[in-house]
Amino acid sequence: MSLFRADNLAIHFGGIKAVDGVSFEVHKGEVFTLVGPNGAGKTTIFNLISRIYDPTHGKLFFDGHEITEVPPHVVAKLGIARTFQNIELFEHASVLQNLLIGRHAHRKSHFLGELFFTKATREMEKAHREKAEEIIELLDLAHYRDQMIANLPYGVRKVVEVARALCTEPKLLLLDEPASGLNVEETEDMAFWIEDIKRDLGVTIIMVEHDMSLVSEVSDRVLALNDGRMLSLGTPSEVQSDPAVVRAYLGGDA
Repeated sequence: MSLFRADNLAIHFGGIKAVDGVSFEVHKGEVFTLVGPNGAGKTTIFNLISRIYDPTHGKLFFDGHEITEVPPHVVAKLGIARTFQNIELFEHASVLQNLLIGRHAHRKSHFLGELFFTKATREMEKAHREKAEEIIELLDLAHYRDQMIANLPYGVRKVVEVARALCTEPKLLLLDEPASGLNVEETEDMAFWIEDIKRDLGVTIIMVEHDMSLVSEVSDRVLALNDGRMLSLGTPSEVQSDPAVVRAYLGGDA
């Protein structure tokens, strides 16, 4: 069953067609990966789904509803979360504090409740803390729970950003180059976390990634793009062996 669908999606910046007539659907419970050379339009598609950009034309559908004109601040409440190529964490806050920020979309307290810290507010805070602790345990972050982000190695920060996104309890998680900057061992760990997120949490994932070993390991289907257009759609092995994809990566008649 389709959880997300893009129909004839396009966005133009002046005369540049960053995304040009892209259509695809993502099924519940799968890892769907966008690949392609730099400038292919992969992150632009993420920005369209996140509603950071408005499409020039085309439509977006999520969980049975059109979201083409949904405001960006509503996206998380609908069940879409994302990470970024460049880590966007609060460096002078702890891991736990960053994860609790991810619970913001689920806060239902009011000013007086917060001011007097009522029983309802205390129970809500406890529930948010329990959810954050579940994600900490899932991604093996207990050792770093109370450490400042600024003191953590890059690879751990990447996992923390995924954890914060998961704290919004998404149905759809957008992972923008999760293996970027990671070494081989850290990339293997990221593959492990992605499998756990899919299996244990039932979260559907759309991923942008250049590391083809990670793509092959975790992806159910892959969409290859070049110059904002679709090149190939299929399993990782089908896409990697497609002559059009090989030419886009290597050029000429390779």
